[in-house]
Amino acid sequence: MGLTRIDKYTREQVNLAQLLKVLGHPARIAIIQSIIRTDSCICGDLVTEIGLAQSTISQHLKELKHVGIIQGTIEGTSVCYCINKETWSQLESSVNELFKSVNANPDCC
Repeated sequence: MGLTRIDKYTREQVNLAQLLKVLGHPARIAIIQSIIRTDSCICGDLVTEIGLAQSTISQHLKELKHVGIIQGTIEGTSVCYCINKETWSQLESSVNELFKSVNANPDCC
């Protein structure tokens, strides 16, 4: 998290911030949407579908995999990616909890 003093935040806050930061790039959203649409592991179709260079796609996949949003398996000479359902479920739960907390004080502002 750069120069931020992460020791001042809970583990949950740091994890959510890292996941949301990785999702802050439109190419990564497009990659995730493509993987979800395919509803199976996806190997080499992303370059054609997204329209970015292989090296760029690879870098985005690396970032998504680093935080655990996707996972990869080696099949022959290629790596196939799919959504890591455990991380995805944790992300959904954390974001829902954050959004629901706004309703906790309806008299504010």
